[in-house]
Amino acid sequence: MEYRAYGNTGLRLSLLGFGCMRLPMKDEHVIEDEAIRMLRYAIDHGVNYIDTAFFYCNHESEIVVGRALKDGYRQKVTLSTKNPVHEPDGRKWRQTLDEQLRKLDVERIDVYHFHGIGWDEWNEKFIVPGGPADEMRRAQKEGIVTHCAFSFHDKPENLIKLVDTGFFEGVLLQYNLLDRANEAGIAHAHEKGLGVVVMGPVGGGRLAAPSDGIRKLIPGPVQSSAEAALRFVMGNPGVTVALSGMSTMEQVKENLATAETAGVLSESDRAQIAKNLDEVKALSDLYCTGCNYCMPCPHGIDIPRNFELMNYYRVWGLKDYAKERYARLKERKVEDNIVEAWAAACTQCGECEPKCPQNIPIPKQMKEVAATLGT
Repeated sequence: MEYRAYGNTGLRLSLLGFGCMRLPMKDEHVIEDEAIRMLRYAIDHGVNYIDTAFFYCNHESEIVVGRALKDGYRQKVTLSTKNPVHEPDGRKWRQTLDEQLRKLDVERIDVYHFHGIGWDEWNEKFIVPGGPADEMRRAQKEGIVTHCAFSFHDKPENLIKLVDTGFFEGVLLQYNLLDRANEAGIAHAHEKGLGVVVMGPVGGGRLAAPSDGIRKLIPGPVQSSAEAALRFVMGNPGVTVALSGMSTMEQVKENLATAETAGVLSESDRAQIAKNLDEVKALSDLYCTGCNYCMPCPHGIDIPRNFELMNYYRVWGLKDYAKERYARLKERKVEDNIVEAWAAACTQCGECEPKCPQNIPIPKQMKEVAATLGT
């Protein structure tokens, strides 16, 4: 296992982290014995970063993680969790922190995140007098929180702004082969001395589906598209940890094997991957850029989403994933109504076609999408 510096904190973290949002479940409850077995196996094989959050696994993730860290395992890991309170009342934020300490049954959280913050609400709700930011600093002085971080889903340019506040020691963000929007932000955070943990390296499961096209994006022998996706993230020198949510022991072992051989990609490898990805994006953009000018459809069809799934099928080779997600569009709840958002419901009215800046023959293409993904 490779270990990397988490910014300027002095921590050295395993390249693979265990994300505890997808612990094995049955009847809406964590299968505790199996989850503990998986967590301890990962720790025994070099993983030293465990990440959870208040709401994960129907509020049970933190409890199970705390139990997994008994019997000497707590001392072997850096423990991370997240506070979901987005209110200017710092007392509510602190109450949640105290509850998390009880659930985890620990005296200290090593890396504590403001969960899913954006630039505007950071200024409006978090840095107000007596707000969550003040409580974070107080918790650090008390020694119950060691390092301050944030998880991020805002616009890429706002990532730069949050990093430049100087308030944080680390960031948790989205980054994968399908979504490189935060690539510049990762480099900036790394340069500014923040640790960078990546969530969704396998694209929320999308990149785990079999795809020869994805495997071929990464130089050298690659056994699966999931391995290719992980190696892409791990190959970025600005990334400290690639956080993988794992539901089975098989996934744990596969990810451990990938982490043991991944390492930083060479400059030539990264240049080739970037070239490959640019070519894939160019192919995708020929089909649809997702500008949404064609919307709304008077019949409720989600035109950009249908095209996006067709791109997954045709360009990325994620055929099973594309078909499974397309089937879900048959029934979509919009306000109080259930509408058919899939291409099969297209009436060929043609209202969308003049709105497309790329002059895509949308009704014709909807037929193709329905025929390809609906079989």
